[in-house]
Amino acid sequence: MKTHLPKVNLADRKWHVIDANGAVLGRLAAQVANILRGKDKPVFTPHLDAGDFVVIINAERVVLTGKKETDKLFMSYSGWKGGEHYRSVAQIRAKHPERLILHAVKGMIPKNRLGDRLLTKLKVYKGSNHPHAAQKPDTLAAAT
Repeated sequence: MKTHLPKVNLADRKWHVIDANGAVLGRLAAQVANILRGKDKPVFTPHLDAGDFVVIINAERVVLTGKKETDKLFMSYSGWKGGEHYRSVAQIRAKHPERLILHAVKGMIPKNRLGDRLLTKLKVYKGSNHPHAAQKPDTLAAAT
């Protein structure tokens, strides 16, 4: 038997808008990762990019459960000795709140060239305005 390989039509890609206001970060990231990969479609194939575009608005209003707002730390390393920098969620939210969602979604997609391509279809904005109105995106409710 031959393996059936579905045709992924690039013209059938849809755009979705998700409002992150009050959404829990991990649940939102899992929902977005599934849409980006195309796991919600019948033509899903693990090694093909069959997913849709996702626009997330109000990234500064995403919610973390428990004491993660103050206790969770993100580490960055410059490559030099002693070049480790630790930042709390509150510090990241103050400067670049969209990076919280990008970091969470990036951890839930493949760590290869396919994952890099999938991340280009994710657009995150801290306010309620986005420049993708011409694509006529559908609104999706965030996972609760």
